[in-house]
Amino acid sequence: MDIRRRPPKPPVNPDGSYRFQKDRSPSSSDDHRRRTTIAPPPKASDALPLPLYLTNAVFFTLFFSVAYYLLHRWRDKIRYNTPLHVVTITELGALVALIASFIYLLGFFGIDFVQSFISRASGDAWDLADSNDADTNFLINDDHRLVTCSPPPPVVSVAKLSNPDPIVTESLPEEDEEIVKSVLDGAIPSYSLESRLGDCKRAASIRREALQRITGKSIEGLPLDGFDYESILGQCCEMPVGYVQIPVGIAGPLLLDGFEYSVPMATTEGCLVASTNRGCKAMYISGGATSTVLKDGMTRAPVVRFASARRAAELKFFLESPENFDTLAVVFNRSSRFARLQSVMCTLAGKNAYVRFSCSTGDAMGMNMVSKGVQNVLEFLTDDFPDMDVIGISGNYCSDKKPAAVNWIEGRGKSVVCEAVIRGEIVNKVLKTSVAALVELNMLKNLTGSAVAGSLGGFNAHASNIVSAVFIATGQDPAQNVESSQCITMMEAINDGKDIHISVTMPSIEVGTVGGGTQLASQSACLNLLGVKGASTESPGMNSRRLATIVAGAVLAGELSLMSAIAAGQLVRSHMKYNRSSRDISGATTATTT
Repeated sequence: MDIRRRPPKPPVNPDGSYRFQKDRSPSSSDDHRRRTTIAPPPKASDALPLPLYLTNAVFFTLFFSVAYYLLHRWRDKIRYNTPLHVVTITELGALVALIASFIYLLGFFGIDFVQSFISRASGDAWDLADSNDADTNFLINDDHRLVTCSPPPPVVSVAKLSNPDPIVTESLPEEDEEIVKSVLDGAIPSYSLESRLGDCKRAASIRREALQRITGKSIEGLPLDGFDYESILGQCCEMPVGYVQIPVGIAGPLLLDGFEYSVPMATTEGCLVASTNRGCKAMYISGGATSTVLKDGMTRAPVVRFASARRAAELKFFLESPENFDTLAVVFNRSSRFARLQSVMCTLAGKNAYVRFSCSTGDAMGMNMVSKGVQNVLEFLTDDFPDMDVIGISGNYCSDKKPAAVNWIEGRGKSVVCEAVIRGEIVNKVLKTSVAALVELNMLKNLTGSAVAGSLGGFNAHASNIVSAVFIATGQDPAQNVESSQCITMMEAINDGKDIHISVTMPSIEVGTVGGGTQLASQSACLNLLGVKGASTESPGMNSRRLATIVAGAVLAGELSLMSAIAAGQLVRSHMKYNRSSRDISGATTATTT
């Protein structure tokens, strides 16, 4: 039984019977008779005496269930060294069923019917009936004029309701205009414009125009010109339509380890650069700050599964055995001339094993590098652990872009401690507060307050502010601000309470000076300003470690200044003065609400 579309129902008389319109031409009934006598060609979907959607469901279910069964059987054969060509009657039947269902689905029998069915707009689109039923085979003429339909209500677009900016349509060349129309029609995928045109800026311009026409919203304020779109192709961003401008301010000089740095900070928060600059001034007058890199190693932790917890424990003992480390290091280090395996740590959750690899990565942040090395080790382990099932290259024990205790305790990326001694007179004259007030506030706010809040690595005032600003300016991954901002700020009165010792300990600063966004022109200029652009020619990893210490030094300055402002009661007053917009937005508000 082939389910077909029922045509629209004719008008209904008051007594419930259907009212049909008479044919307006003498040949209409003959034409209909000729149309109905032509038998449709048979379909493969007619093989089963079921409606089309049920036939499709049967073959889809058969295909995936049989494929799943065969894959499990073949995995068992590989595990027990059984030849694959030795098959049972059940497996032979499963193969036949797989081939038959694949042949059926290969032609998408019935799918073309469903797609064309949905695409035809009709009020009776879901009113189906059996065309062989003579009682419901209505003879409907193509010209219906008995029922007059009221016009549909006017459609009010969301764009009109929200009063958006008017769309500014660019005057495009005729060839580009045709491409825009093809993108709108779906003939050309938007993501393929760069490869088709060979001109990244032209592709961005066409995609931008198509976006405005599709959404009905203007993006005139989003700049297009003045950016090298070739530099981000296949590396930084897909399907670009412009770029966002973020102002960059300079804090400093930051006197750190005997060197002066002008720290670039990309931010839209008022007072942030000024406050950090004040902290740098106080540190500079007091003799500067010193920093130490405690650890330098990027991590990746795959998750693997075994049939039992005992087998997972055997893997743990194997990986953490000192006798096997050298072999694992040789396999791991093949991934790069800079990658050097440092440690392997494994923990279990039932029969699942989470293996945390740590390695040095030179001046790169190193996520791709360590992932390649982990892949090499996993392939090597299949010889000794053939029953190991790799669930994922990352099992969140790394832990990347998430606040995690493992990073807070073990560290990830660069672990840095930075300290300074601020003289009492500088605290009074520059920071406008006292040593005792700073020490008390730090204890009650950064330590006790964060503990009450249950903070994880957040024992600081606003380390994330400085980390995010420096990360964006220097081309780091902004999402890694999550773990990179883990910081504990300590303050202690020294020299009989006259001076103050302040330090920040940051165990997970994840930075690099090569790769990713560091190669973009603006970000590269900021790295050059700091003297850490590109790879170090003296020692691999020196530039990235120095950048990590600069981040920690800037955080130290920001912590010192903000805590002083809070202790002196200046925080609200300064933000009211520098962090509020003075633009008159009443007109825009009125336009939106009217």
